[in-house]
Amino acid sequence: MRVEIWSDIACPWCYVGKARFEKALRDFPHRDDVEVVHRSFELDPGRAKDDIQPVITMLTRKYGMSEAQAEAGEDNLGAQAAAEGLDYRTRGRDHGSTFDMHRLLHFAREQGRQVQLLDLLYRANFAEERSVFNDDERLVELAVSAGLEAEAVRAVLADPGAYADDVRADEREAAQLGASGVPFFVLDRKYGVSGAQPAEVFAQALTQAYGERSPLKIVDSGEADACGPDGCAVPQR
Repeated sequence: MRVEIWSDIACPWCYVGKARFEKALRDFPHRDDVEVVHRSFELDPGRAKDDIQPVITMLTRKYGMSEAQAEAGEDNLGAQAAAEGLDYRTRGRDHGSTFDMHRLLHFAREQGRQVQLLDLLYRANFAEERSVFNDDERLVELAVSAGLEAEAVRAVLADPGAYADDVRADEREAAQLGASGVPFFVLDRKYGVSGAQPAEVFAQALTQAYGERSPLKIVDSGEADACGPDGCAVPQR
C-alpha cells in the first residue's frame, strides 16, 4: 500500500502531522507493506528567494491577525509539537521560499535519502536558530548531514531548473486531487486525509485502506506457457 504525503517545510502542521502519522504507522501491524512517498507543496509558490520576514510579521500581514493573536497561535503550535516530542521555537523564526528545499528533496529521493533530509529540514526550520532561507550553504550542510555529497547538492542549488519540473508536477497533482492545504495524505489513491489529524485517525485510515485493497484477479486459460521455480515449459511438437 502506498501513502503519499504532500507537505511544505514552512508548514508547522506538516511538522506535527508527520510525527502523528509516523506514530500510527509504527503501531500498524502491516507497516512493512506500506510505502511512504513525500511530495512537494509550497504555501507561497512564486515567493522570491530573498523575500524573508519574521513568522509573526507574515502571520499578521497574510491572515490579518493581531500580533497577540499570532503569538498565541505560535504558543499553541509549540504545545502541540511538544506533545509529539518535537522541539519548536515559538519566537524568532522566519519565513521564506521553500522551492529550493523541495528541489533538493527530489534529488535526495533519487539518492534514497529523502526522509533523512526532510527530517533535518523540519528540525532546522522549527527548532534551530540559524535560518534555512536564502542560505545555500546552510542547505548544503543539512544535505550532507542527510548523507548527500556536498558538490552534488551545490550543483542542484546552482541550477534553478534542476528538479523544478518535479516540484511543479507534485503541486499540479495536489490540485487535481483537491488539496487546498497541507499536510495532505493520500492512501492508495482511495482515501484522502487532510490536516494534522490525531494518530488514532491515521490508524483508522490505514486499517480501512489496507483492508479494502483489491486482491489480484488472475486470468489464466491453463494453456499458456510460462516459467516457474522448476524451469520453463518447453513446447512439445
